[in-house]
Amino acid sequence: MTERMFMRVNEVAETLDVSIPYAYKLIRELNNELKRKGCITIAGRVDRKFFYEKFYSVHANN
Repeated sequence: MTERMFMRVNEVAETLDVSIPYAYKLIRELNNELKRKGCITIAGRVDRKFFYEKFYSVHANN
């Protein structure tokens, strides 16, 4: 089974052990960075690969 491309707020909050409002804030910051790079983003979701690269310096498949 393949992993989903995007992480939703609940998964971000659980992964980082933070509150839902703080997870939304982190997603907004990550998506703003992606927008500056020219990517299209979806509110309330963040690209899984980018998330893991930013927080853990690894690819999502590792």
